[in-house]
Amino acid sequence: MLDTVVQSPDIDALMNDIGRKAKAAARPLGFASTASKNAALAAMADAIIANKAHILSENAKDLKDASGGDMLASFVDRLTLTDKRVDEMAEGIRAIAALKDPVGEVITNWDRPNGLEIERVRTPLGVIGVIFESRPNVTADAGALCVKAGNSVILRCGSDSRRSSTAIYECLVQGLKAAGLPEHAIQLVPTTDRAAVGAMLRGLEGSIDVIIPRGGKSLVSRVQNEARVPVFAHLEGLCHIYVDASADLDMAKNILVNAKMRRTGICGAVETILVDSAVKDTHLVPLLEVLSEAGCEVRGSSVVVNAAPGTKPATDDDWSTEYLDAIVSVAVVDGISGAIEHIQTYSSNHTEAVIAEDSSVVERFFREIDSAILLHNASTQFADGGEFGMGAEIGIATGKMHARGPVGVEQLTSFKYRVHGTGQIRT
Repeated sequence: MLDTVVQSPDIDALMNDIGRKAKAAARPLGFASTASKNAALAAMADAIIANKAHILSENAKDLKDASGGDMLASFVDRLTLTDKRVDEMAEGIRAIAALKDPVGEVITNWDRPNGLEIERVRTPLGVIGVIFESRPNVTADAGALCVKAGNSVILRCGSDSRRSSTAIYECLVQGLKAAGLPEHAIQLVPTTDRAAVGAMLRGLEGSIDVIIPRGGKSLVSRVQNEARVPVFAHLEGLCHIYVDASADLDMAKNILVNAKMRRTGICGAVETILVDSAVKDTHLVPLLEVLSEAGCEVRGSSVVVNAAPGTKPATDDDWSTEYLDAIVSVAVVDGISGAIEHIQTYSSNHTEAVIAEDSSVVERFFREIDSAILLHNASTQFADGGEFGMGAEIGIATGKMHARGPVGVEQLTSFKYRVHGTGQIRT
């Protein structure tokens, strides 16, 4: 709870101690049985449901504090927990428990001419540091995913979600204890001092193996610039949808409204819509109307403004803005080539979608766009580990090294080689 938050004069000493405990817990957790890990996860989910009233009460306090500031509506939405969202949090943990245990899985194997048998086998990463803002659900998702993958995790939440995250964290520790797993396998940093983030980025004397940031552009930029350990980058979700001339108009309407308005504050919300010039006269205005009717502000290119007088003109900044709000920028492009050019210029390489019935257009879109997630005839809001069948995710990695796309249990593992011989020596 908030009144237990530590304000230590020696943040490095505090954080290094957390790192040592996490590293010590990582070893037994790394070879813990699937049954014991799943038992811990089941107990965590049960504890969250049993303590739902307390979690919601603590969240209400966080929301009250947030209401007095200048926090964006998208951040308030991410901070908000409801009865349903707490239930979904517990369901997500149970879904993670139901997943195949990645640790020890033989990824591939082969034999050498000299008789050696070689296996590549999944192994935990070790200690993972997760730094996040305004997302108390990340506490549960990250804790559960890391335990399933055999990793210790150090969680550093934002001060705005401190009470909520602490209430959830206490449930996770209950689960670890119930299953006889080391309680320091999951630790929540007990200080709001920003120096704790710097200590984590320096690696806590070699204790942290990977850092995962979940937050705004400034947080992610700081992590990428200062981290002394590998980072699974989660950049802004500047997502695009291209509506091709072959698109079904009714399908496009439904997808666009869902992709923008279902939850405007998530990274999978579409921010820019591109419409094929070949259907400007038939598709553009109906698409703009359905978005406006849903409560979305449209900012259009000059062609869009001319076609729909009254549309707010888009500025150059609009094409590179992640609104995280009920705002979308719309441009008319010259077919798939124009769409690809626009996306390659402005995309954050998170998620892009194409609405089309022409298979050659879809094939080219999938071949030439190099974002982490590509969709055909589906909402960008499916850019989510839970929707991918991963139970949950820690984030959507937009880099190209190790993890890319939703970061689930498999992405939280590395691998090692096991080589079996019968007495071979190398000449």
